[in-house]
Amino acid sequence: MELILLTGAFIAGFISLKCHLPPLVGFLLAGFALHGLGFESNQTIVTLADLGVTILLFTIGLKLDVKTLLSKEIWAGASIHNLLSTLIFCLALMCLKFLGISSLVNMSIEQLVLLSFALSFSSTVFAVKTLQEKGEMNATYGTIAIGILVMQDIFAVIFLTASTGKLPHWYAIILFALPLIRPLFYKILDWVGHGEMLVLFGIFFSLVVGAGLFKLVGMKPDLGALILGMLLASHDKASELSKALFNIKELLLVCFFLNIGLAVQPTLTGLALALIFLILLPIKGALYFAVLNAFKFRVRTSLLASLSLFNFSEFGLIVGGLAFKLGWLSSDLLVALAIAVSISFVISSPLNRKGHELYRRSAHWLKEHAAERLNVRDKLINPGHAQVLILGMGRIGTGAYDELVNRYGKISLGIEVREDAAEEHQREGRNVISGDATDPDFWERILDTVNVKLVLLAMPNHQGNQIALEQLKQRRFSGQIAAIAAYPDQIDSLVEGGVDAAFNIYSEAGIGFARHVCDQLKPQFTPQ
Repeated sequence: MELILLTGAFIAGFISLKCHLPPLVGFLLAGFALHGLGFESNQTIVTLADLGVTILLFTIGLKLDVKTLLSKEIWAGASIHNLLSTLIFCLALMCLKFLGISSLVNMSIEQLVLLSFALSFSSTVFAVKTLQEKGEMNATYGTIAIGILVMQDIFAVIFLTASTGKLPHWYAIILFALPLIRPLFYKILDWVGHGEMLVLFGIFFSLVVGAGLFKLVGMKPDLGALILGMLLASHDKASELSKALFNIKELLLVCFFLNIGLAVQPTLTGLALALIFLILLPIKGALYFAVLNAFKFRVRTSLLASLSLFNFSEFGLIVGGLAFKLGWLSSDLLVALAIAVSISFVISSPLNRKGHELYRRSAHWLKEHAAERLNVRDKLINPGHAQVLILGMGRIGTGAYDELVNRYGKISLGIEVREDAAEEHQREGRNVISGDATDPDFWERILDTVNVKLVLLAMPNHQGNQIALEQLKQRRFSGQIAAIAAYPDQIDSLVEGGVDAAFNIYSEAGIGFARHVCDQLKPQFTPQ
């Protein structure tokens, strides 16, 4: 049976990809179609789906800055949104109850609050998948969305603990020792190298040390994987570890989305209720926008973060399943939650794919904050006398910056999307600021580029470089543009897009290596 499920997932995912939709939409629809043909989920699919979510949360932790969670726009924003959305949804459901909706008539206020609470959450899995596919995990709006989702995961743990009445075991206190043994974790990560042992390290630490340890002490395993990832986030190999786990995580998450469709037995009543829940979805998105906008983020940041969170969460299914077992919710409501979650993913996917276009179309009637009142992440940028802009200060961007300093002095300004990385460059004496070069408003925030003669597109994500190139062309940048790429077809698309020079990072690395060896060792070869 697994072979049939895999075949269905591949065909549906391929069709979805060709329709310019994320493959996960195809996986969801494949689940529905296979369920309609009589197939059901099994323990293997469920187990693989759970493993995928656990490893996903571990990789989120590897990229998460604890300071992000401590910022008021994250913890306060998530709290305010959950409270307001639960209240508004509850009032809306109460109105429907008094109008005589059969499945809601016999529900108590407490049950309506529980249902509203489940609907207030957004999907961590969906948002992260969408952000990764767009290469915008580290964009300002991406970090805000992920921070809010992590806070919601914490709320989920608190709820599950309270609702089941199961407190963590007394020996859960040993978890407070984890930060103290972080140096040991770092040593092990150093020792495992860069090959298959690095992948095995990630799987072992996420599933056994993180999830296993938390489960042992009576806490949510997924939270353990997230926290362990956060403990390793400041290690130099954290990014490499995340990339090493990428394909395994992606493959396992196919089972997650497939399982959602397979687990649902649609009924007319459930479908009708799901459509009612979906009417509440725009309210949810508007609340996200209003809350983030209140923290003085730019309109674009608030809008794109809201679109990333514009869905219902798989957590709603967990709450619904628990409530159904306890006799708090009917089976129709559980089916409605499952259908609503699935359809919200299908609705949200194209909206996120066209997020930048939606912003451009709506920006003129969405009121922007005055420049001096903007959040510190969105302040105006003055490039000063910089003649070179380097977009992306990873290994390639940093190497280019240092080489230009050696040749011409301090003529460059580096742009790095991650705030912590930008601060590290500043401490090392480089002229680097934090900013998202794929953000149309980023270019609006730059006061003057009259001195800039060259832009280097050195971001590791090809889509990010393409978006930045489009922004430069839209603003009629008159200087020269050079870009990096990993594949020949990417070079072709960049050249067609208007770059003056495009370089394959692998072939250029080989050329640079040979040049460096010849300059340093000066071997005495006999020319042929």
